[in-house]
Order: sequence, then structure tokens, then C-alpha cells
Amino acid sequence: MREPKASTPAHDVVCVGETMAVLSPPDAQPLARQRSLALTVGGAESNVACSLAALGHRVAWLSRVGADPLGRRVLDDLTARGVDVCAVEIDPERPTGVYFKDPTPDLTRTYYYRRGSAATGMGPSLARLPLLREARLLHLSGITPALSDSCAALMDVLITHRSAPGPLVSFDVNHRPALWRHRPADAADVLLRLARAADVVFVGRDEAETLWGIGKSADVRDLLRPARVVVVKDAGHGATAYTEDGEETFVAAPPSRVVERVGAGDAFAAGYLSAALLEGRGPEQGLRRGHRLAAAALGTRDDVPT
Repeated sequence: MREPKASTPAHDVVCVGETMAVLSPPDAQPLARQRSLALTVGGAESNVACSLAALGHRVAWLSRVGADPLGRRVLDDLTARGVDVCAVEIDPERPTGVYFKDPTPDLTRTYYYRRGSAATGMGPSLARLPLLREARLLHLSGITPALSDSCAALMDVLITHRSAPGPLVSFDVNHRPALWRHRPADAADVLLRLARAADVVFVGRDEAETLWGIGKSADVRDLLRPARVVVVKDAGHGATAYTEDGEETFVAAPPSRVVERVGAGDAFAAGYLSAALLEGRGPEQGLRRGHRLAAAALGTRDDVPT
């Protein structure tokens, strides 16, 4: 394992989660017809980290990658985007995860090869790293607890069993049914527990309906009420932010050209966190910046718009 540097500067945000190598067609033709693929990297939490770094915030990404060329590519790409990767662990045995994009006329399908990846070996010991205590904000997602039992234990330590005082915790529900297919009944309970324990929660109205049978934004707020801020996204219609003081702010989504939806939710989260929390501009400006960054992500095939 590579040891983290002894002196790690304080960060505005630390994002924790798996990032994979991404293989995608250079055009909109289906994967099965391709003779060559473009190699990039992507992962929900590192997508947020890259967008926040592009906005001028001090950001670190924490995870594990394999001791392989794909792990090196992940670290190099994130470093090039201004994200600190000094605390990332290198696993000498497990590989870096990979996923493929398959464009279709209606949407882009994704195929993941991440079982047994280096990131699935993340566990509670990571929570002892100083940079997690020194940051202003931690950003996590509901993808991580579905990766392995040790990853689920890490999330419990970072969210439900965290010590105070400490960083604010942002949690994107990010329900991925395929990751929970071996224990689908657990998803609703686990993600609800983590969301309620976070300070800021992002959830799609459709996710809430699938997970908890709740279709109205205000009902989602009530369900997650222990959280200080609940942001409910309603696809192309807009998003509503509910704060602990009872304030409700809705901002409609601007018209957007949709090339691919992968990464749009991550861009939205980065925009909201940047304006509303890190810059203190409040929910309305957070929602507006979130929509602006999401629109940029929708207009490109890249996980993070350049």
C-alpha cells in the first residue's frame, strides 16, 4: 500500500468512492459495432470532485485503485483536473474497476466490471485518515455501501457514527439497482438510514418513489427530515431545496440539449455544493449553478464536461 503523505493540507471537500476506467465509443454508434474505444475515467464521487476543482475549490478524492495501468490512469487524470489524490491507496492484488458505455438512440447503457475491484476493499480504517477530519465537507454516495460489506461499514463510520465536531456530510442517494441485485430488500433501509444521518441529501424524485414508494417532493423531505438540507431533483422539470428552517426553494431546469445523461446528477451536486454551501450563496443560487453544470454534462459524452 502507498502511504499517504505526512502533511496533508486542509481541503474544502473530500469525495470518497470508486472511480473506474471508462471505455466508450468515439461516436454515437452502439458498442457492438465499434473497432476502437476511447479510454477515460469516471465515478460518481470523483466526477463531483473534478467539477468542484474546476470551480476553484480545494478538493481531494479518496479511494483505492489497482496497481495496474488503469489505476495509474485514474490518478493521472484526476491530478490533471486539480484533484488531490495523495491519500489514495494502491492495492497490489485487486484490479481497478472498468465500465463500458453503449450508446443507443434513446439512452446510453452502461456495463460495469467492478466485482472484486480494488475499491471494494475500502473499509472503516480509511476513516482514520486526517484529511477526512480536516475538510469542510465530505461528499459520499449510495453507490459505495452496495460495493461490499467493508464499504458499507466505512459509510456507517463516515455518516451514521461520525464524531462531532467534524465536516458537514453530503450524501447523494444515487440508487443503482444492479449493485443491489443480490440483496434488493436492503437498499431502501440502508439508503434511508444514511440519508437521514447526512447534513445535505440529493435524491431524485423517481429514486424516492422506487425506493420508498413516495412520489411527492414534500413527502420526501418529511421522510428524510433529520437531514438539514434535502434537495429533490425532478428530471427535466427542476429541483427543490428544503432547509431545516422550513425554507422551500424551487428552480426550474433550463432547456438542455441531451447527448448523454451519465454524470449530469454529479455535476448538479457539485454546482449546488459549490454555490450554496462552500460560497454561502444560499439554496437558490445553489440550484441555479447545479442546473447550469448539469446542462453542460448533458451536452457531452464525457462523465465530466471539459
